Amino acid sequence: MESLYLLVPVSVVLVFLIGAVFWWTLRSGQMEDLEGPAYRLLMDDDRAAETPAEKPAQPENPIKK
Repeated sequence: MESLYLLVPVSVVLVFLIGAVFWWTLRSGQMEDLEGPAYRLLMDDDRAAETPAEKPAQPENPIKK
């Protein structure tokens, strides 16, 4: 029973701390655009790296099927 005298206030402080951090993230714009970075990652333009001058020469395969 004595442990509850410590655990209840600690849990209440923890809830307020988590709430304050969550409120700060909302107010600072951390959660404005959740899908944009994922789409930018998928729609990355890799065509610029595939120019013929930058491609390494690949040796021919001596065994052709």
